[in-house]
Amino acid sequence: MARRIIDISGKDARSFLQGLVTNDLGKLDQGLVYAALLTPQGKYMADFFLLARGETIHLDADASLGDMLMQRLAMYRLRADVQLSESALKLSRGTGPAPEGALADPRHPALGWRLYGAQDGEDGSDFDAIRVAHCIPETGSELGPETYILEAGFERLNGVDFRKGCYVGQEVTARMKHKTELRKGFRTVEIEGAAPLGTEITAEGKPVGTLHTQAGSQAIAYLRFDRARGDMQAGDAIVRLAE
Repeated sequence: MARRIIDISGKDARSFLQGLVTNDLGKLDQGLVYAALLTPQGKYMADFFLLARGETIHLDADASLGDMLMQRLAMYRLRADVQLSESALKLSRGTGPAPEGALADPRHPALGWRLYGAQDGEDGSDFDAIRVAHCIPETGSELGPETYILEAGFERLNGVDFRKGCYVGQEVTARMKHKTELRKGFRTVEIEGAAPLGTEITAEGKPVGTLHTQAGSQAIAYLRFDRARGDMQAGDAIVRLAE
């Protein structure tokens, strides 16, 4: 669980982020906000949590995204009164009784709580198993530069707001929401056997999708819905849609 937390401050911090990210920063008054930064073509660049404390907004992202986010936010900043800096905060998380000051993970109740303070760590929960059971994609495993967030379930995971107005990539995302039927996306599948992450899934010799995170007898897969039926193959493993 390597995380990078960026502090975003200055009198324009909220309006600056409001014009960039997929969710409505008005929700910061209610707790953690899950959101993404997209390319102008509507594809995924990064996902993160936003937390407001006083005049500062803390951005909590996977550590692998940290340098890119600092560079991208600095590029978009232009003349806005916005300062970017490394945060002293660390993240701990768990699914047991929430400690004082913890905040609910906004993606799904099963993911428990997140606490920002002086220490990091986890309570021993099997977060991969939780993610797989509830089809919650993650950076580095499922989410990548070719991902569209609606195919990744961001509406279900409270990561996008369709009433907030413009943000980078908004036009493509809105068109996918209102004018098309999703033909591809992530789903939880049952798996018999094992195959490496990234293994192609096929059915009747035709490509269906890609296998991602596995936990026990289940996995997350990216699938073409019109071909995802019955028994499918992923290397030596058998895959079928979870009921």
